[in-house]
Amino acid sequence: MFFNSFAFALFLPIVFILYWFVFNKNKSTQNLLLIVASYYFYSCWDWRFLFLLVFSTFLDYYTGIQIEKAKKASLRKFWFWLSISINLGFLGLFKYYNFFADSFSNLLNGFGLQTSPLLLNLILPVGISFYTFHGLSYVIDIYLKRIKAEYNFIDYSLFVSYFPLLVAGPIERATHLLPQVKVKRSFDFQKAKEGVFQFVWGLVKKVVIADTCATYANGIFDNYEAMNSLSLLLGAVYFAFQIYGDFSGYSDMALGMSKLFGIDLLRNFNYPYFSRDIAEFWRRWHISLSSWFKDYLYIPLGGSSGGMAMKIRNTFVIFLVSGFWHGANWTFIAWGFINALYFLPLLLLKRNRSNMETVSLYWDFASVRVFFSMLSTFALTCLAWIFFRAKTIEDAFEYIKRMFIDGRFLSQYLENERYNYELLLLIAVFIVVEWHSRTHVEPISGKYSWLKLGLCLIAIIALGTYSDYKEFIYFQF
Repeated sequence: MFFNSFAFALFLPIVFILYWFVFNKNKSTQNLLLIVASYYFYSCWDWRFLFLLVFSTFLDYYTGIQIEKAKKASLRKFWFWLSISINLGFLGLFKYYNFFADSFSNLLNGFGLQTSPLLLNLILPVGISFYTFHGLSYVIDIYLKRIKAEYNFIDYSLFVSYFPLLVAGPIERATHLLPQVKVKRSFDFQKAKEGVFQFVWGLVKKVVIADTCATYANGIFDNYEAMNSLSLLLGAVYFAFQIYGDFSGYSDMALGMSKLFGIDLLRNFNYPYFSRDIAEFWRRWHISLSSWFKDYLYIPLGGSSGGMAMKIRNTFVIFLVSGFWHGANWTFIAWGFINALYFLPLLLLKRNRSNMETVSLYWDFASVRVFFSMLSTFALTCLAWIFFRAKTIEDAFEYIKRMFIDGRFLSQYLENERYNYELLLLIAVFIVVEWHSRTHVEPISGKYSWLKLGLCLIAIIALGTYSDYKEFIYFQF
């Protein structure tokens, strides 16, 4: 059940009405309804994996309590590593087993040892990377005595399975979400209105921007051998806006609908394509994942407290793991490695904490430098996205080679219903809107908000029927 589907357009109002008018007596009934709704929502993908979600929930709930109760350090470690091992074991089995088996077989074949890997015919459970990381952070925080274990199973179950964030984040922390689900929520019209506006803007990003760009990005990447330099360049740009509109659009919809239930989720995107360097980009892109790796991997490895060699090692570990988190393919690891290389000069020059303030442009020479910093950062990001989108590393290198050596910068018609010029105009309008709204959570709020809402709905209706591409990219992760 996609957020941009007709089924969800029926599901959400029903849950909203039941939540505020039937199950509004106390927080327990509110939470119970949201759990039932979340399990139904998840079962719409594949009901068989609902048992995996319930098992993962019970595992971390039980081991969290046992860690807190344990008197001996050895017993605390036992329950801690039991939870970590089982969680990562399931994630590795479903997401990475075939990748490792196939890669190991190819390695042996390279040495002349002909092998046939034993591959498993497994379907990747939707959202497993996200709800596994919810549980891992909870157990780690208990083990490190940052939080107390949650003894109310209903409250903890909602923290893990809350349907707005269940299948594609943001990755929540127990310190942020659990306190909210442990109290009764009262209806707040202003928050609900903000939620509607944010949900609609997320829908604009997904339906108007991402799905429209997907039509062209798919056409170009799937047929890159026949494309000229300009088309390949546009393909990289289209995919950059596709993945941004798709994933940040999902996050906006998740945050918006959650406000309808009186719950605030962590912000996941903060206008990343206006970044002036790669470090700033990663502070603004997929914020919940970046901060998760920083808190639970980078800092435990030593963070920035050691010498430069340790900082470099930890930086590459973080980016490589982040790439591998996205999928079992060498292209994602290459994407992470490239971003680590981008980050390295900033680290060596101690400029990775520059550009902390919101970007601004004025009519002066300094703004020219800022503008080109944003443009070059976006260009580097698009170049890395090619590896993220390509099927193989060889395809990515061939794509880039053709993009730079073909030399024919002529417009090509891709036998779609629309021309590139119209899409470029649409992207330009989107950039202008985001630029003028970069200090806000979403552009619809503020002056003339209802007029903006109407225009967004018209755009959704006008372009929503054009593209057949409806899936969210990050559902596969």
